[in-house]
Amino acid sequence: MNKKAKIVKPIKDAWVLKSVQDCLHDKFETGVRNYTIFQVGKATLLRVSDVLKLKKSDVYDYDGSVKRNAYTIDKKTKKRNVLYLKPVVKDLQEYYDWLEKWQKDHPAQQVFTSEWLFPSFTNPDKHIDRKRYYMIMHRVGEILNIPYLGTHTMRKTGAFKVYEQTNHNIGLVMKLLNHSSEEVTLTYLGLDQETREHILDTINFD
Repeated sequence: MNKKAKIVKPIKDAWVLKSVQDCLHDKFETGVRNYTIFQVGKATLLRVSDVLKLKKSDVYDYDGSVKRNAYTIDKKTKKRNVLYLKPVVKDLQEYYDWLEKWQKDHPAQQVFTSEWLFPSFTNPDKHIDRKRYYMIMHRVGEILNIPYLGTHTMRKTGAFKVYEQTNHNIGLVMKLLNHSSEEVTLTYLGLDQETREHILDTINFD
């Protein structure tokens, strides 16, 4: 019998989101890295594979300051992405300082001088891989008893936030996700019947 695929949903509740962020940050030795991956994925709406492949030179200037924009090519669609980094400047600056201190405290782990923004701490010549980040998110789900967490959680959560805070501008969300249709985007956002009815409850049809 085939194992049923895990359904990953966006985090829609602010308290749950804060709990996930705190768990990522505080419950792992490399928590600041794990947390920053989540924050960058949530703010840029990149696929996890594209987040993990970012290089320090994509994000930081030579002096360690965070760039305004990063430029990437979407691995799946081959489309060019222009990433706006201002929403995560504080997180990226704190991460930069944390990485630098980590390498000073653990000279054998060259994570600060690695070219990768999110290096593997066992092999800094490589970036953390998707399987490892899935295991981290899965562990967070176990700790918090949240069954729907996965590597797509950060992207779906960011997309849902944009949708909610732009008065349901599905066209903008579709563009940010590089989707080809609104139907695909609505499904990706997890807008099930209950959610649609909740939105309709806020509309005055008089």
